[in-house]
Amino acid sequence: MEQNKYDASDIQVLEGLEAVRKRPGMYIGTTDVKGLHHLVWEIVDNSIDEALAGFCSHIEITINKDNSVTVQDNGRGIPVGIHAKTGISTVETVYTVLHAGGKFGGGGYKVSGGLHGVGASVVNALSSRVDVQVKRDGKIYECKFENGGKTVQPLKEIGTCDVNDTGTKVTFKPDATIFDSEIFDYETLRVRSRELAFLNKELRITLTDDRVEPQKQDTFMYEGGIIEYVKYLNKNKTPIHENVIHLEGEEDGVMFEVAMQYNSGYNTDSIYSFVNNINTHDGGTHEEGVRRALTRIINNYARKNGMLKDKDESLTGDDVKEGLTMIISCKHPNPQFEGQTKGRLGNSEVRKLADSVFSEGFERFLLENPDEAKIIVDKAMTASRARVAAKKARELTRRKSDLDVVNFGGKLVDCKEKDPSLCEIFLVEGDSAGGSAIKGRNSMTQAILPLKGKILNVEKARLDKALSNDEIRTIITAFGTGIGNEFDLSKLRYDKIIIMTDADVDGSHIRVLLLTLFYRFFRPIVEAGHVYAAQPPLFRICHGKTRKYVLNEEERDAYLETLPENTRYEIARMKGLGEMDDDELNETTMDINQRVLRKITVQDLVEADAAFSKIMGDEVEPRRKFIEDNAQYVENLDTIG
Repeated sequence: MEQNKYDASDIQVLEGLEAVRKRPGMYIGTTDVKGLHHLVWEIVDNSIDEALAGFCSHIEITINKDNSVTVQDNGRGIPVGIHAKTGISTVETVYTVLHAGGKFGGGGYKVSGGLHGVGASVVNALSSRVDVQVKRDGKIYECKFENGGKTVQPLKEIGTCDVNDTGTKVTFKPDATIFDSEIFDYETLRVRSRELAFLNKELRITLTDDRVEPQKQDTFMYEGGIIEYVKYLNKNKTPIHENVIHLEGEEDGVMFEVAMQYNSGYNTDSIYSFVNNINTHDGGTHEEGVRRALTRIINNYARKNGMLKDKDESLTGDDVKEGLTMIISCKHPNPQFEGQTKGRLGNSEVRKLADSVFSEGFERFLLENPDEAKIIVDKAMTASRARVAAKKARELTRRKSDLDVVNFGGKLVDCKEKDPSLCEIFLVEGDSAGGSAIKGRNSMTQAILPLKGKILNVEKARLDKALSNDEIRTIITAFGTGIGNEFDLSKLRYDKIIIMTDADVDGSHIRVLLLTLFYRFFRPIVEAGHVYAAQPPLFRICHGKTRKYVLNEEERDAYLETLPENTRYEIARMKGLGEMDDDELNETTMDINQRVLRKITVQDLVEADAAFSKIMGDEVEPRRKFIEDNAQYVENLDTIG
């Protein structure tokens, strides 16, 4: 039959960079804003490789007025000679041929972040315009491409320069037909630029935004590298020992480095690992080696010094990580990443190297610094006792049957639907608003959990104390996922968890407390996109028979400008949630056909961690100022990060 015909004519061969334009997601992951910014890092990675090889000390990233981006370095400059295999200049080869670069033969770079050798050519394929300038041997060369990588000006000499003035300058304009948006976000570029500067000590990275007046600019350079990274992460925390512990070693071309410092906090998830500047979110062998050694060495020290009395007593990995901020950086000539996103390092030999380097250095530190060693081990011992107490408290949050949560404690008013994908739960500020929400809800799919006042700030409390708090225990039970080691995202009882608080400073504070709870204890729920903030309107505008609700002053003014002249209207400032009747609350905040929800996201975990420490930690003034300055934005973790 004709429809079953399948022969050689059905096999499509894509020439050159066509494959990239046809399936951009295969090369940059996505064509949304994240993919757009990925283009910048593909070019910057080439400059970073020059820095890792010891030939580049300064990288300049500029967002131009037309929203193109220029990346310039003072490295050696891309070779300009004719490439033997392609018959065209090496510069043109690098930008038009996939898998062409100095990262495959072993002679160009020992260590590289851009591992596939497709960075430059992929950026070219997905851009409407790319201009490349190279300075080498006292000469300036230029090559130009347009419309997805087509060469419009082969490499030619355009001038001369000082023989010591070398480097590469690349300007590219993303193709508007490929990406959902072509607008680069300065803050996104700033966060990653700073991270790269931390990970590559003494490398100066300058970021400039020419789109605004006055020009915006940040320069990052850290002589201490990851030591300064740890200090930065701990700047809003209280370290329990003065100096950052720094350990490093090298074996068979693999460079390994760790910086760490304990603080008085109770968070156990401030360990960040990198391989060739790539954030390995899912860890891997380098992280496993360090974690294993950390637990073993602290247990050995505690036993030798009589701090562990019972021979069967041992500190767990979670015990020794409490309050620990750590950066692990590995530079590997041939890393093997697991997963499409390079999220996990797979090289088995790195586990032994990491264990060896860390063990030797950390053991020496503990022996040479007995006072600090005692403080560190004491903290782990206290965490161990709290873990035992938390285990007992956790029993109280376990749900034994669906019947138990229908109205446990007289708090949760559950919905009738049993399919979690169709259900949502509102965490409502106060009994009064909770009463209106219960009356105004869709009882089939919407559950209501009224909260009394401000919940416990878990940034300053261990898990056992958090689990003894009635409000937090109720939230844990309602969600159904469990907590800690027992957490199971598949058991989440609601597709949407909606924080519904007043649009004032107190309401913002309650949102921050809840988001801190979610970030520290339920982070996978946030990462999976299940957490939202309701957006109650601030004003009601009535004219004729029309009633319009707006979220803020800007929306109010913009809407009034759309009304014809001489239109008579009335503006009423909305009351708090507790003062709305059920119909009004439903119409403005709960009805799925009319409401506005803001999804809570965590784009950068390191930045979010630092932000939560700042606004919810021991220092009162930073928290007060942040809440006052960001009351209307604080529900969005993107702003916090």
